[in-house]
Amino acid sequence: PPWVQALIPNTRRRRERSNGDADTNAIKTSKYNTFNFLPLNLFEQFQRIANAYFLILLLLQVIPAISSLSWFTTVVPLVLVLSVTAAKDATDDIVSMKRTLPLGLTHPPYHYIWALPTLLTSVFGPFPPSLPLYLGLTHPPYLCIWALPTLLTSVFGPYPPSLPLYLGEVSCEPPNNRLDRFTGTLTNAGQKYSLDNDKILLRGCTLRNTEWCFGLVLFGGPETKLMQNCGKTTFKRTSIDRLMNVLVLCIFGFLAFMCTILAIGNRIWEQLWGSEFTAFLPRQGGVDAPFSGFLTFWSYVIILNTVVPISLYVSVEVIRLGNSFYIDWDRKMYHAHSDTPAKARTTTLNEELGQIKYVFSDKTGTLTQNIMTFNKCSINGKSYGEVQMVHRKSYGDNTETVDWSFNPLADHHFSFHDHSLVEALKLESPEVQSFFRLLALCHTVMAEEKIEGELLYQAQSPDEGALVTAARNFGFVFRSRTPESVTIVEMGEQHSYELLAILDFNNVRKRMSVIVRSPEGKLCLYCKGADTMVYERLHQSCTKLMDVTTEHLNEFAGEGLRTLALAYKDLDEEYFSSWKQRHHEASTALEDREDKLDVLYEEIEKDLMLLGATAIEDKLQDGVPQTIEQLAKADIKIWVLTGDKQETAENIGYSCNMLREEMNDIFIVSANNSDDVRQELRSEGVTSEPHNPARLNTNTICPGFKEAANFMPERTLGNKPKVVRDEEVNGDYGLVINGHSLAYALERSMELLFLRTACLCKTVICCRVTPLQKAQVVELVKKYKQAVTLAIGDGANDVSMIKAAHIGVGISGQEGMQAVLSSDYSFAQFRFLERLLLVHGRWSYLRMCKFLRYFFYKNFTFTFVHFWYGFFCGFSAQTVYDEWFITLYNLVYTALPVLGMSLFDQDVNDMWSFQHPQLYVPGQMNQYFSKTAFFKCALHSIYSSVVLFFIPYAAMYDTVRDDGQDIADYQSFALLAQTCLVITVCIQLCLDMSYWTAVNHFFVWGSLVMFFTVTFTMYSNGTYLIIPASFPFIGTARNSLNQPNVWLTILLTSILCVLPVVAYRFLLIQLRPTINDKVRQAKAAPPPLAHRVRIRHTSTRRSGYAFSHAAGYGDLVTSNRFLRRPAVTLTTAFTPLGRTTGFSPTGRSAGYSPTGNALNSRPQDVEVTSLQMYHRM
Repeated sequence: PPWVQALIPNTRRRRERSNGDADTNAIKTSKYNTFNFLPLNLFEQFQRIANAYFLILLLLQVIPAISSLSWFTTVVPLVLVLSVTAAKDATDDIVSMKRTLPLGLTHPPYHYIWALPTLLTSVFGPFPPSLPLYLGLTHPPYLCIWALPTLLTSVFGPYPPSLPLYLGEVSCEPPNNRLDRFTGTLTNAGQKYSLDNDKILLRGCTLRNTEWCFGLVLFGGPETKLMQNCGKTTFKRTSIDRLMNVLVLCIFGFLAFMCTILAIGNRIWEQLWGSEFTAFLPRQGGVDAPFSGFLTFWSYVIILNTVVPISLYVSVEVIRLGNSFYIDWDRKMYHAHSDTPAKARTTTLNEELGQIKYVFSDKTGTLTQNIMTFNKCSINGKSYGEVQMVHRKSYGDNTETVDWSFNPLADHHFSFHDHSLVEALKLESPEVQSFFRLLALCHTVMAEEKIEGELLYQAQSPDEGALVTAARNFGFVFRSRTPESVTIVEMGEQHSYELLAILDFNNVRKRMSVIVRSPEGKLCLYCKGADTMVYERLHQSCTKLMDVTTEHLNEFAGEGLRTLALAYKDLDEEYFSSWKQRHHEASTALEDREDKLDVLYEEIEKDLMLLGATAIEDKLQDGVPQTIEQLAKADIKIWVLTGDKQETAENIGYSCNMLREEMNDIFIVSANNSDDVRQELRSEGVTSEPHNPARLNTNTICPGFKEAANFMPERTLGNKPKVVRDEEVNGDYGLVINGHSLAYALERSMELLFLRTACLCKTVICCRVTPLQKAQVVELVKKYKQAVTLAIGDGANDVSMIKAAHIGVGISGQEGMQAVLSSDYSFAQFRFLERLLLVHGRWSYLRMCKFLRYFFYKNFTFTFVHFWYGFFCGFSAQTVYDEWFITLYNLVYTALPVLGMSLFDQDVNDMWSFQHPQLYVPGQMNQYFSKTAFFKCALHSIYSSVVLFFIPYAAMYDTVRDDGQDIADYQSFALLAQTCLVITVCIQLCLDMSYWTAVNHFFVWGSLVMFFTVTFTMYSNGTYLIIPASFPFIGTARNSLNQPNVWLTILLTSILCVLPVVAYRFLLIQLRPTINDKVRQAKAAPPPLAHRVRIRHTSTRRSGYAFSHAAGYGDLVTSNRFLRRPAVTLTTAFTPLGRTTGFSPTGRSAGYSPTGNALNSRPQDVEVTSLQMYHRM
């Protein structure tokens, strides 16, 4: 189909509003604009409490009385952090906006409202360069079909060759997000025309079977249904970011505690001993001890600010950017067929990928390719197609396919491996010919033949297209149709069948029928549909054939194929004339039209003769079952949220191994009112055709289940809701709920019951859901579960879900770029999700947690030494280190080693990650970095700071050099403490590192070399002579570091710091090894992944024929709202293989005698749902 583009007649439309405002057609998908970027971005950045803290710190440093450090030591890092983050955010938003522009409106708007009396209210699609003075189609086609990628499909007929423009007025409902309802009128020349949902086209439609057409745009810009269903673009922050805010508050409290202790100590010291040091420390007049303590408090706030180092956030952004590049550069996530690499569209959520607990997935286009293939069939009790399924397993893909050279109209992309079916055609089997004749006649497919012999089928569902294509290849080619006829080519001979009636599909009937008159004048009804529906209407003489076909259907369903039963019935001319008259009366009735038609359909669709069954495979994307299996092993729960019907969703669930026959039970919730939904969610019987009646008894699933859900205690901070705890489940269960029931289940009074019931099930499938319901389900889990969510989809209808989840992933499929543009990560195939989470996500989370633990450790250790030194310097806010060391500690000496670990570290490689998906579980439980881990890190830092201060202090006390000179001075002690600190934190980094690369070696050893090089340089005579005031430590390095007792002190200090860590980790591995420890201790390499073959289930039959989600095109096909065009005469030579001269379809084979066995009982309650047209969800 051609590229879709909107034609907007006017940019500002007259509308009756109380405020007189008029919207434009502009669509805004970017977060920022020129005017709000700076304030909005700064507001978002200062949501980080640490940034606000450093702003306050900057204000304190401009006060000379309390600042012992220059103001620019805070200004420069703060401005650098804010600038780098702002530049990154602006770049991300600009790139997103540029990618959206090609999808927007590029043509200048028109300034008049032109409308046709009977035309549609919205127009999309390409149009000629110059607008003609009439509206119409490029050529008189059969039908102009508009297919919407989300929920709706609308069909409109052509218009006269020359149709003048009319100026009219449209009155309609205000913009809303309802996709299944529209109310309005079009007034022209004093006449009113009804406008309903059938005449509305939504943004994102695809034009089929014509090149262009024109109409009136009713809603544009943010008022379109698509934009109304899109959630707000929110600022996403990771759970680690949120935890960091809490920890920073704790750090502030601890900082205030330390500063208070030191301030009190200063007051006491000044009061008791301060006067004794006035000669050495002269004080200004009027400064008493309490005020000195007050000033000291703020001085220590500045000195001890490194407990929250601003360099932390710069490093975090660098780490996230680097891990984002790994995703972009990963060749194993590159899809060669579509030339689509994986793309990290945000750099702020990488570590969140390692904590996913719930995955919400679309079905069509995400799990499946939406490509249907005709795989098997059962005709007159014989199964065909087994060669394809069995021999290909044994002999690979080299099995010879059927040669279609005998059929010049065949689609050579279609392949079939069972030659016996072609042989049956060559033997002129009447049952086989009738089977494919039914497939060629019973449908609403449109055929387009621009070039003779090249047919293009436009089907309302891929299933119908697959069936008609199969009939085409086996010699029964659907060629063209008019409202009164269907033209097919039967084994080379063209025949035209008179189309008398179409008994169209709907979700209650689950079948469709056509009544045709053959060229020989014989009346026949052809029916196809769900096997349960067709079987109830079979003639009792088909009992034996039905039993054999049922076995075949069970085999097909067990292989995950979508099954369909075919039947026919010869009609009496006199009876049909009477029925046709009654049908016309019912179809024109003003009241109870649908009910009257259903009665007539039931009357004529009985005593059918069974022909056989078809089996279609909805091709899954490559690796989907394996990916879901791996994610399940990683304790990731996958919920499928789809707009498809229940049978289709269940079939895909079985094909993906989400639903399995060995499950204890699969519960179906399909009630149509609130009380019934509540009852089904509690304990009432839940039945569905594919399954035996089951009782959703939560006491059986989870002993101790009470009416009131078990909650975690109410959170004390804020008014956040309670959290539903995870519970142990006895067995595996599945839950399938439709959109009607889900609407009630999401009500406030029932949402907790639904959530807890769903969480007790291994698999949850929500079918017939709207885009808004998808987002509501995600929000529900986010609200009540302490879990990280991920939503993945490929269409515009998935945008709200993608925006609602913590992580949004877009599939670059056939649905356009809407989902990708709104996502945080994008790639081409669902199977890449496994690598994104189990490899990149887990590594990013592990690296970030290691980085945070180590960064807090090294900075707490650095800062606590200041705290201990305060007790030995009169609480005077004197720094224990040289000012240059304070400046370079985080920027030079320790920056690169921790960045190297955070960018390259791996506990295990990617193959081991796939082999042991359980390695992912610790991330879900926040085991690597949490409040507990943070406080352990703080205790470790306190111990290290005690060793780093008191061991050098004791070693230097009353110590002399080899030549007898005193070495116990402030500068020598500062240098010794600095050297011990740098070496200790480097050793600790080496212990934390799991994966060494050349870059890591260079960073670690290079940093140590850099420390000694810079130290000797700054403490040299040359630098002192250049700037004496800035380099007072002249000669300290060469005078101290040449003493053996100094190096012995460094060695002793380093050993005492790391020895408890080594001992603790050794005992932990021996006594309580984690899954990481067990995997890393494994000696042998992981075995290669086993080749998975199709799992054959012995299951109940699952009819999965995906008709349209709403009533089909039958009414349109039989109407006169399109022009007829004769079929192209076949001129290509065609050698017929032979056929019977008479039109005598039959469904009974010799040897099957009639019996009187009762047929299957018909279900009493049939689910009635809101139907939407078929397309990807």
